[in-house]
Amino acid sequence: MRKTLRFAALGLLSVVCCQQLTAQVSVTGSVQSDMMVAPLQDERIGTSEYDNKYFLTNTYVDLMLQSKSVDAGGRFELTQWPMPGFATSPNEDFKGWGVPNLWVKGRLKRVELTMGSFYEQFGSGFILRTYEERTLGVDNSLTGGRAVITPVEGLQIKALSGVQRNYWEHNGSIVSGADVEMSLDQWIKPMKKKGMHLLVGGSWVNKWENYKDKLYSKDPAYSLNVPEFVNAFDARVNFRKGGFNILGEYAQKSQDPNSLNGNIYRTGRAAMLSATYSKKGLSVLLQTKRSDNMAFRSKRNETHSTTSFINHQPAFCLDHTYALAALYPYSTMAEGENNGEWAYQGSLGYNFKKKTAMGGKYGTKLKLNYSLVKPIDYNWHGVDAEGNVNDLLATTDGYGSAFWKWGHDTYYQDLDIQLEKKLSKRWDIHAMYMYQDFNRIIQKHEGHIRSHVFIFEPKWKINNKLTLRGEAQYLYTDHESGDWGFGLLELSVAPYLMFTVSDQIGRPEKTDSYGDVTHYYNFSVTGSHKGHRLQVGFGRTRAGVNCTGGVCRYIPASKGLTINYNYNF
Repeated sequence: MRKTLRFAALGLLSVVCCQQLTAQVSVTGSVQSDMMVAPLQDERIGTSEYDNKYFLTNTYVDLMLQSKSVDAGGRFELTQWPMPGFATSPNEDFKGWGVPNLWVKGRLKRVELTMGSFYEQFGSGFILRTYEERTLGVDNSLTGGRAVITPVEGLQIKALSGVQRNYWEHNGSIVSGADVEMSLDQWIKPMKKKGMHLLVGGSWVNKWENYKDKLYSKDPAYSLNVPEFVNAFDARVNFRKGGFNILGEYAQKSQDPNSLNGNIYRTGRAAMLSATYSKKGLSVLLQTKRSDNMAFRSKRNETHSTTSFINHQPAFCLDHTYALAALYPYSTMAEGENNGEWAYQGSLGYNFKKKTAMGGKYGTKLKLNYSLVKPIDYNWHGVDAEGNVNDLLATTDGYGSAFWKWGHDTYYQDLDIQLEKKLSKRWDIHAMYMYQDFNRIIQKHEGHIRSHVFIFEPKWKINNKLTLRGEAQYLYTDHESGDWGFGLLELSVAPYLMFTVSDQIGRPEKTDSYGDVTHYYNFSVTGSHKGHRLQVGFGRTRAGVNCTGGVCRYIPASKGLTINYNYNF
């Protein structure tokens, strides 16, 4: 990694010097620093030991230099004393400081070349998606080279190769791939005249890994022949006309035995069909996905839940922002011997017109969403006389499955109804009800948590500068985790200040204070001016799971003074 950084740094300096001599260079960047000062121990909520009892921080400084034909950039990171929950690996390899990402990008007519660190996604990400999500501690960028070529209008070709970042190191495998997208409407004039858009795409990704350690079947007398090359393919079609859009996509991955899928040699597959329709006052979404054994990592047997993933499998459910609606979030079942799923989602949004029975004086917005995730039906190839899985045979293809058939259980289900209503020029309300069935197998536990969530959010515009917003949330369940409540008041003083106080009330799971009511209170002040934003807060954070886009990270309980600073220039 050090050699790569030195090479990229020299390239960056050369580009900057040349650009300063030949063209005007603009400089942009950002600073993000999340800090906890003097974190406190609190037995009541079960806080753990901190890496540094005085100061914790995740700090990122991005710098980008831009010119007409060449761009360059880099990122400095300081995570030596990380915020709670980020250094979760056994060897704490999230910790560190330095410049892990450097890149140079050049453009010449129809060709764009990148050297250094870069992010890329093919299609929906079924076989390749590298990205950064700091709230989850994810940065699985590739370091190497990428070319994007547009030889003619409507045709784009991408080719890339590199090694994947794994915290402060790079995995030893090489990830290579190519992607082709053709906008056929650019070539078929009758389609273009009628406002039709037809995109056809295809992708290929290869992982080469010289895996030196032996993999063993469940019978230790037998070792497995592990393929050095794993290939994945993706094909997709996207049609759009007016407010109607339909996307179909299919992906397949070759044999990739590892300890996370039970060392089976089964081919991975994913298929998705998504349709949307929108016009003024109406939006509809219907989509379904079947995925099976599609976890694709650049490092075989990597055990960290958010690192080394080459691909991404989106979760077909809403990303809730309300505290109690997001208390039990779903992430795609990508790993484990039973890792296949059928996922369905349907959404409807409708705006009732003003001066109607439902719309009233100012109109009314109604949103409905339903999500259902079921396991695929498994038929194990190797079973003994009693019907138990034969450990040795299970390390071949592992299992079979009928394409359309569901398993008996449910991984996840939710139904939510949201209503937005403007009562007057100064009052708005947002109300929501959600039913949720959460299978704890997602968190490697047993049982279901079935809950009802009620949310009411009023907003009062006191005057042109003052706005008061409130939240009242209640989660009811028969599960032993118990009922939860949440309240929030937020006063905005335009355009610079915001004051917030909140409290989450309930019973923490698996603690000595089980059965007692615990308060997770928080107080904060937020100020913003031009490109600066500063938030200072104090309070408790409940242990739980934070998810973004179907990728999740466990957050331990914590208590203390937090400071969050952001600056864009």
